[in-house]
Amino acid sequence: MGEPMLAVVILTRNESAFIEACIESVRWADRVVVFDSYSEDDTVERARAWGAEVIQHPFENYAAQRNAALERVEADWIFFVDADERATPELAEEIRAAIRDHHYVGWWVPRRNYLFGRLTRGGGWWPDYQLRVLRRGYARYERPVHEIVVLQGAAGYLRNPLIHYNYDSPAEFRAKQRAYARLEAQALREAGVRPHWYTPWTMMAREFWRRFIRLQGYIDGLHGLRLAAWMALAVWETYRLLRRAHREPGDVHEGAVGEADASGSPRPPSP
Repeated sequence: MGEPMLAVVILTRNESAFIEACIESVRWADRVVVFDSYSEDDTVERARAWGAEVIQHPFENYAAQRNAALERVEADWIFFVDADERATPELAEEIRAAIRDHHYVGWWVPRRNYLFGRLTRGGGWWPDYQLRVLRRGYARYERPVHEIVVLQGAAGYLRNPLIHYNYDSPAEFRAKQRAYARLEAQALREAGVRPHWYTPWTMMAREFWRRFIRLQGYIDGLHGLRLAAWMALAVWETYRLLRRAHREPGDVHEGAVGEADASGSPRPPSP
């Protein structure tokens, strides 16, 4: 029996600043496919110049985009990588060995996150496991934002991390979290969640406690305090928008500040 075929899939929209370095880090795969949601910059041209295949597919939501890639990209295994992530040679070697193990249909990959250029260890940012290596035909995605993987089988854990170059600035981080808050509020509304008047405040406090205390955001000092506060504020915004949507029927996305990209991760997603 031959070696299983592995395809790296990179979801993109307007990622020309990142795409070349990302492709360079995954050239060891049997196929490198840029699954693009009709970028308006030169992402597609750069991807092709660096030897990647390009498939264009209209963006509906994150889960739908990843499911479309699972359907259209032919390979035994799919490794999803975001444009602002880099796979190390050590991770490549470990993945090659892992997909020969027939006991698992998925593999969790740890992520080493750099926010504003700084390695971030607490607050849930490390090891930040992502279920990214999937045996095709045994996985599907659910939830339109902060999507989850449903596997038909067991998943193992890898040791070597993806390198994730998160937001360049606090302003970019806060804009992306506001965009995610609107997407999450819409998903909660569609699920029938009806918050009380106090829910935004209690959920905000819970998120800050979780990030800064339970997940040890304090080990990153002031950097960790700010991140925990901003993530808690995003939760408050989510439930504020959800309450407003129930009081004033309409689209919670109206007036959104910032636009979530097609990668599904913050520029990348938050843990």
